[in-house]
Amino acid sequence: MVDQSAVGRRFSPVTARVEPGRLRYFFNTTGETNPVYRDEAAAKAAGFAGVPVPPTYLFCLEMMDNDRPFEFLEALNIDLARVLHGEQGFTYHAPILVGDTLTFVSEVTDVAVKKGGALTFVGVKTKVTNQDGRHVADTTRTIVVRN
Repeated sequence: MVDQSAVGRRFSPVTARVEPGRLRYFFNTTGETNPVYRDEAAAKAAGFAGVPVPPTYLFCLEMMDNDRPFEFLEALNIDLARVLHGEQGFTYHAPILVGDTLTFVSEVTDVAVKKGGALTFVGVKTKVTNQDGRHVADTTRTIVVRN
């Protein structure tokens, strides 16, 4: 079972490029129709330098380009079949645009055992930087492990 010793543990960086084809697939799958995310002229009219990504796309991008998308579960000896989605959050520091290359570095920030040991909550924060080394976003997620 994962415990407090996991706090501070970092995982292999993941680098991914924001590609328009993958983004269109994401939009078609999720039903996103906002022209700001699909059309460069609409994005520029809204004040962006190019086509931005929608907030939740970062989680997908990090998983798609990761050779080991469940590395942190493996490293913490967590069985994927016992994992539930807890929550996720996004803090943007700068726009992320089509064509950007992003690097994701994740770290365990919290481990809490609840419900008399029946559940373990694992918090993970991911720092996202772009191709210029600029810190563009932070994502957070909580997974719930059924013990």
